Amino acid sequence: MTQSTSGRVSREQRGRIMLIGLDRPAKRNAVDLDMLNDLCLAYGEFERDGEARVALVFAHGEHFTAGLDLASVSASFAAGWQVPAGGCDPLGVFGGPRVSKPVIVAAQGYCFTLGIELMLASDINLCASNTRFAQMEVQRGIFPFGGATLRMHQSAGWGNAMRWLLTGDEFDAHEAYRLGLVQEVLASEELLPRALKLAERIAAQAPLGVRATLASARQAVGEGEAAATANLHPTLARLLASEDAREGVRAMLERRPGDFKGR
Repeated sequence: MTQSTSGRVSREQRGRIMLIGLDRPAKRNAVDLDMLNDLCLAYGEFERDGEARVALVFAHGEHFTAGLDLASVSASFAAGWQVPAGGCDPLGVFGGPRVSKPVIVAAQGYCFTLGIELMLASDINLCASNTRFAQMEVQRGIFPFGGATLRMHQSAGWGNAMRWLLTGDEFDAHEAYRLGLVQEVLASEELLPRALKLAERIAAQAPLGVRATLASARQAVGEGEAAATANLHPTLARLLASEDAREGVRAMLERRPGDFKGR
């Protein structure tokens, strides 16, 4: 296990899992420009790390995030902020590269604005039962520009999404579950252990197959079903030629878990 802290975001390597921790607890993990840049760099490190198969994004302290620190980021966004070199776009809306591996988010306490949009851009989301959500940009004279207008209606439906996006009202963990924003609601003490267990379960699968699954699903959402369909058979042919596919067959015949190498 390796652990490091750079700026406002911690990194910890735990086997095949990279834990990425929002680390500004004195400010309820409000995301200022330094934290946003560092978060992009942490995602970039995860993408390039050949050992890390799943990222788990969590927060130090009682709150996931109180949202964007508007006083810190407004001028930079008005000037056309870009993802820093070496980083990946954690929101998938700023034109930088996205990670090609799964990201799990585990939220607790406040999960406002950018926190919700991080979840919407991730692949699986869990939260503690005490989590409070709000997409409150309309109460601040702006609008949700980190992806909520693009993605919330996909899981929640149009009316449900507009109910919360157009009012900025708070909603609780059980409403988040009803909306499809989170897949599980847990007691606070169970949140990280459960998220880690889920991450480990995904990391044990064939990484080429996991990445291909993500890529196909994202293409279907972004480019349409026809474009994704056209790539199904070419992708399958490529995977069938891999060592992992051969190991998958051996593991099935020998009735044991596969030992996948990602090649």
